Amino acid sequence: MTEERNAIPMVITGICTIIGTVGALWYYGYLHFAKPEDALLLNQFTMLMAAPGEEYKIAIEPAVEVAQCIDGVLVLFNTEKKGLSGVLINDKKQAVRCAGEETPKKVLP
Repeated sequence: MTEERNAIPMVITGICTIIGTVGALWYYGYLHFAKPEDALLLNQFTMLMAAPGEEYKIAIEPAVEVAQCIDGVLVLFNTEKKGLSGVLINDKKQAVRCAGEETPKKVLP
């Protein structure tokens, strides 16, 4: 018996399933579509060298980025937007390392 199957409903179901999955992941925050304004450029940050006897001024209001040491690498998180902002790198695309901080470890009971 030769039956011809109509493939159109299966194709439509597959496309709807993919769209529904992407929509659900985006809605719950597991998927983020990056926009150019979401990117942070390294030239937006300046390092102040602390020299003895030299004064410098900084703003009282803190930045929206928070730095945390994760696996020995300095990672910047944005407190206004969900998710990871980025890893701080130098001009040679090398990650800036953390010294003196332990990576949080899971405490076993």
